[in-house]
Amino acid sequence: MILVAGPYRSGTGDDPARIAANVHAMEEAALALWRAGHLPVLGEWFALPLIASAGSTVRGDAVWDSIFHPVAEKVARRCDACLRIGGPSAGADRMVAIFVEGGKPVFRSTDEIPPA
Repeated sequence: MILVAGPYRSGTGDDPARIAANVHAMEEAALALWRAGHLPVLGEWFALPLIASAGSTVRGDAVWDSIFHPVAEKVARRCDACLRIGGPSAGADRMVAIFVEGGKPVFRSTDEIPPA
């Protein structure tokens, strides 16, 4: 399993179209990983449904904050490697740190990742 870590809210001003573009970029990277034989994972795939079910009303509210990054961090600890994409993002950099601390690979491009 390879976690795709990239900006979600960073640099978007919480503009839904810009957030959607960030998610799209991560999902395009995930598709490339899938096609190379890997199982791609995005923390957002786990966190966002939980956030909605928990009653969050706006990105960054208390419910959001109690779930979004904690879920991503738990997912990261279960993955074998990380693919860091996109621009500046404190959250994505937190994911990278988890892999570095665990001695697991961090890739910066799908071209660096060997086929499964």
